[in-house]
Amino acid sequence: QVQLVESGGGLVQAGGSLRLSCIASGRTFSSYVMGWFRQAPGKEREFVAGLSWNGGVRSYADSVKGRFTTSRDNAKNTAYLQMNSLNSEDTAVYYCAAGTSRTRAATAYADWGQGTQVTVSS
Repeated sequence: QVQLVESGGGLVQAGGSLRLSCIASGRTFSSYVMGWFRQAPGKEREFVAGLSWNGGVRSYADSVKGRFTTSRDNAKNTAYLQMNSLNSEDTAVYYCAAGTSRTRAATAYADWGQGTQVTVSS
């Protein structure tokens, strides 16, 4: 099991940027695939981005491709989600999650952070 804590959320104007961080503790961070998900009010939790154990393979939802970038620093036990050109549809609670296989399915990730709120004002 790995414990995850997100930070970096907040209120930003449309067109602005934020960088989310996800710090892991517990078992070896580099053993895990990392995923980023978000959930807006009244909507299902959706996949945003995924990252292989060494950061070599990344995947993105179509809605964020070209605007968001995910990365990791295994020496710091930290994953990142850089979000640029934000718009109101990006408003949601963002979660990082750790799993053992690269997938977009939230159910495949065993460990989750508490979430961080991102609000984009238009």
